[in-house]
Amino acid sequence: MRPVTMAFIVGLSLAAGFACSAPKAPVGHWEGTYETRDTMIAARLEIDKDGTILISAPDMLDVSATDPDERAAIRQRIASNLTQDWAATQPRQMSFDGTVFRKPGGVAPQLEWNPDTKQMTMIVYFGTQPSVRVPLHAVDQFSDNPWPQ
Repeated sequence: MRPVTMAFIVGLSLAAGFACSAPKAPVGHWEGTYETRDTMIAARLEIDKDGTILISAPDMLDVSATDPDERAAIRQRIASNLTQDWAATQPRQMSFDGTVFRKPGGVAPQLEWNPDTKQMTMIVYFGTQPSVRVPLHAVDQFSDNPWPQ
């Protein structure tokens, strides 16, 4: 075989191998909140260099009848639960296709990553209700209160 042909075949094989390799999950820390008239969620996410994920999202549903002072107390309780429960959060693995994270063998997206904007979104499911998308922002350190001030 001629050297040029051999070099072409080797180059094509390497390109195919790189194209088939699994994309690496982004590494970092994210947190965010979601609030509507009826639902409150505080979320925290950490992905390490090995692709191990820590995720927590305490919530409160059916809060539409609460007054503003009660809502502030609920926000504080959810933030406190997030901070207290974080140490007990169990690591998990998810499959990642470059933009969507799923439970291994699962179909429903758990997280969505936009590599262009560096935006992470957590998808939260409440039984038969529609899913909720919680936008997360990158942080260097987690805060004691993720709610915007």
